[in-house]
Amino acid sequence: MDRLAPFGADPFDKPPCRSCSSYLTEPYIKCAECGPTPVLLCLQCFTRGFEYKNHLSDHKYEIMTSDFPVLDPNWTAHEEVTLLEAVMDCGFGNWQDVANQMRTKSKEDCESHYMKHFINNPLFSSTLLSLKQMEQARTADTAIPFKPADDPPRPTFDSLLSRDMAGYMPARADFVEEFDNYAEWDLRDIDFVDDDSDILHALKIAVVDIYHSRLKERQRRKKIIRDHGLINLRKFQILERRYPKEVQDMYDSMRHFARILGPVEHSKFIESHALEFELRREIKKLQEYRRMGIQTFCSAKVFDRLSRSREEEKRKRSMLSEVLQYIQDGGACQRWLCKQAAIDSGLSPASSVISSSATGRRHAPPLNLTGLPGTDKLNDKEKELCQVVRLVPGAYLEYKAALVNECRRQGGLRLAQARSLIKIDVNKTRKIYDFLLKEGYISKA
Repeated sequence: MDRLAPFGADPFDKPPCRSCSSYLTEPYIKCAECGPTPVLLCLQCFTRGFEYKNHLSDHKYEIMTSDFPVLDPNWTAHEEVTLLEAVMDCGFGNWQDVANQMRTKSKEDCESHYMKHFINNPLFSSTLLSLKQMEQARTADTAIPFKPADDPPRPTFDSLLSRDMAGYMPARADFVEEFDNYAEWDLRDIDFVDDDSDILHALKIAVVDIYHSRLKERQRRKKIIRDHGLINLRKFQILERRYPKEVQDMYDSMRHFARILGPVEHSKFIESHALEFELRREIKKLQEYRRMGIQTFCSAKVFDRLSRSREEEKRKRSMLSEVLQYIQDGGACQRWLCKQAAIDSGLSPASSVISSSATGRRHAPPLNLTGLPGTDKLNDKEKELCQVVRLVPGAYLEYKAALVNECRRQGGLRLAQARSLIKIDVNKTRKIYDFLLKEGYISKA
């Protein structure tokens, strides 16, 4: 009577009786001499003296039941196991859901019993302390571990926060949909019985081994996500923006190697590259000062101030000449005002302003890229192209990646091939193709 039945409350989760094949209900009998596959019998078959192969009716046996107290006289062993399973399924603190799953205890009974016997039990204090010390020693030289709050966020299913967190549930430290989410389906109909042939038994073992490998891959991916802090994608993107554009491009290309390096090593690598970029930029600036004959930092400050003043004066003179040129043309004046608005917003203006009187038709003003996603990933020439062609930066980056990848795969790219890849206006496709060809992103076949 001292053996706990390792099965849940659902009768269909229990194995059948070896004799009558009915689902077992407690108490039932287990043969203590047959193994490793256990011989389980219901009470009726046991009283009839059922025998099967090596199992005899005079073998020693065990009565399997969980209807006895373990930690509390008012709680049976079956209720203790059900409580632990309910807390694991519903999360610590969701006592109402735990009570609903228990069905035999109230919310207050579940909370008080769990806190008394599993949290504040003095018998477990030394064990918990040693486990905590081992965990601290293990994480001493690694990344700072995540410490959950007293009340972790519980985003509703399919909400914006849930999508940003990739379906992660902090209260359960689990995902709504796991990687390889249906891996368990291959095992639902497998049952090991003594009548199996050697080949069938080996096949079942192979299926279980495959399932274990899929579980290891699932845990590996979850460990990468947890260690590198990839749960909140928006927060991760904000942290990336602190680097210069060149470092961000390198960060994107090196993201695939984060699974090889640890979180601390990967961060150190990125930081070292950012420092190298800053040093190279400062060295280039000092070399420019030396070419200009500047030998002191005080002279360098004067040179920078005068350079800014010279650029401002040059811009004012060009502005005055453009005003005098287009003041007689209302359409050209309107385009010039849009160009100046682009300059004031910090973007590169369109380089060419075509007069409407020369072409005989009105042209759309340059596209304003202010606030459009992907603008920070473009250089000045690419911004100018997007303004003239009136193409949003996100679409341009997709077209550029498609053309560059196709050129790299074929060793060259023709305009006809570019038009077959990009299903937009042929004039825009030609301008994009000519620009990428001129800047050296692609080569002509």
